[in-house]
Amino acid sequence: MEITVSPVVHSPVYYKRLEYVGETVTKESMKSKGIVAYLCVAFLGAWSLWLAGWIVASRLFQISASNPLFQVMVLPGAFMPAIAAVVTRRWVTREGFSDVGSHLNFRRCWRYYLFGGYVLPIIVVGVIVALAILLGISQPDFSLHRSLAVLIPKAHSAFPRITPSLWAILIFQMMIVGVPLGTIVTWGEEFGWRGYLQLRLFAAQPILAAVVTGVIWGVWHCPLILFGYEHYENVWAGLLVFPVCTVMLSIIFGWLRLKTDSVWSSCVAHGATNALGVSITLLLFLGGPHFLYVSYLGILSWVPLGAICVWIRPKLVNARKDRICG
Repeated sequence: MEITVSPVVHSPVYYKRLEYVGETVTKESMKSKGIVAYLCVAFLGAWSLWLAGWIVASRLFQISASNPLFQVMVLPGAFMPAIAAVVTRRWVTREGFSDVGSHLNFRRCWRYYLFGGYVLPIIVVGVIVALAILLGISQPDFSLHRSLAVLIPKAHSAFPRITPSLWAILIFQMMIVGVPLGTIVTWGEEFGWRGYLQLRLFAAQPILAAVVTGVIWGVWHCPLILFGYEHYENVWAGLLVFPVCTVMLSIIFGWLRLKTDSVWSSCVAHGATNALGVSITLLLFLGGPHFLYVSYLGILSWVPLGAICVWIRPKLVNARKDRICG
């Protein structure tokens, strides 16, 4: 019996298709390898450093997680996502840094920086304070005596009475000094989460990519929550509440990253979240009841963050199609 071979098999188009399929499979395999390598370095590196910092702080210096000095002890772990991204890009996938978004693009995108750096945290804090009062969940302490008694128990009585003018100076310092410093510190996370991982997880579906990245990002923080760093009364409930917040923040930060084509916009938003949002709610509500609700990363924050995510959703879906800062 004579077997004939179709001429299509010998056509250049056929072999080009085979090469294309092979190249696609190789790229997907390399991307998966990179994601696994990134997560291993980011998680193992940070969790090891945090555990070592917690042991040194609590056992050697008797520093609790509520003490501001504890933040210094765990700070090195915050740079592990960036280190993981560098290691993966340079030595695992060897893809380089062309899509990392290192340019500011500030002249065209200043509105997005303004939104992430100041408008976002002010809106979220304002809604949390309003809901806490209206629902009778907690009362903000504008004297700060309650929160300082927790943060600095031996020195809080020496602090002067907080007047409206001192409050204005405090917030001004947070905005002018705290946000830029927070931007530098949170680069250690954003260079990894938004500069690498979120771009590669379900790249054609930015909402799904943001949700999955947000869950992973929230789980990454688990040791800090268990140590008491987030000040939740019930750390086990905090393990559930925190990832919901990081999912919503991933949607917002991811949108900023795509719209500006710069990882620095998400760094600014993340830095402002810590330096303004987290700091103000901490000072106003820490030491009072139901901090799990009134924390910037608590249940009440779901209302403003959720509303912003609903507003952003169609914009994020079309972000890759739109021109930068369009």
